[in-house]
Amino acid sequence: MHALTNIPIPSILEIRLGIRHQLDAILHKHGFQHALFLFDEFTYDAYAESFQKSMTHVMINVQKMEPGQTIQDLITFAFTLDSYDVVVAMGGGMIIDYGKYIAFSRKLPFISMPTSASNDGFASSNCSLIVNQKKTTVPAQVPFGIIADLEVIQLAPSHFLLAGVGDLMSNITALYDWEFEERHGKSHVNAFAAMLSKKAVNSFIRTPMTDLQNPIFIKELVSSLTMGGVATVISGNSAPISGSEHLISHALDKQLAKPYMHGIQVGLATYIMANVQNHRALRMKKVFERTGFFHYVKEVRIPKSALAEAIFLAPSVKPNRYTYLHDPTFQQKALSFLEVDNVLQEILI
Repeated sequence: MHALTNIPIPSILEIRLGIRHQLDAILHKHGFQHALFLFDEFTYDAYAESFQKSMTHVMINVQKMEPGQTIQDLITFAFTLDSYDVVVAMGGGMIIDYGKYIAFSRKLPFISMPTSASNDGFASSNCSLIVNQKKTTVPAQVPFGIIADLEVIQLAPSHFLLAGVGDLMSNITALYDWEFEERHGKSHVNAFAAMLSKKAVNSFIRTPMTDLQNPIFIKELVSSLTMGGVATVISGNSAPISGSEHLISHALDKQLAKPYMHGIQVGLATYIMANVQNHRALRMKKVFERTGFFHYVKEVRIPKSALAEAIFLAPSVKPNRYTYLHDPTFQQKALSFLEVDNVLQEILI
């Protein structure tokens, strides 16, 4: 009953400029001999050929994956494959999720090679897939390795990095929600997972934010998002990095014909909830001003009415949780803040 818990965490963690060029040596070092490489259309065109030419110790099979794959499509694909000893996926969130689930289905190690830092999905133990025609979060493989080439991530549009900032900053409000749940007897906070999530965001906040393309900034963002992902493995749920702000984003996903980027929606909701919780709201505002997050939100023209509806619907997204938004008093505070805050009046339509 009181035994220590064995937690699966990545055995490979490489976050460096040009690290993709050392992939053959890294795989060989860890005993891999036959790898399945998954790419999206962009990464296939940009990197597949160079990997095929550079691999001398490891045999690889390259596959370009099409968007829109359902969970059943991935299971069918996984069990038509030859025998491999590792799955490597390089690309954005979609291809990383595909790779995680294919590896999970075949009980194989998975190596995540993100091309952007727009959220923490490249390090987490779940993925978002189409199940019965709806996007659903399902269990997947904890990455055996995370290899993030800063040269590649630097090429991503700046709003991808801003989305990552928004997703990371949500650790602050998510942890406060988790503590709120525990005080109301609805949950139990895992102290180590909470500490790791908090350390992740606090480390990032101390990073210079004048240049989003600076390798130091990107490395800190990727490292902190990785720590958040590992925190969810420790806790066994998403509570260390996902609270009321994510419920608002999920509600927006349901009501908008074309949702905005996950991290952008989450970051905006995080700003609202930090003020509702009255916890580190000024720090949140400074980070979003310095990085240009607020400026980008103004450019994409998010309707205030859609956010109000999302705040109203958020508790129904996960009725089993008990965040600040599940309390009618704080839900009303969020709706009122939406109408009176000067920043929101400036950036929303």
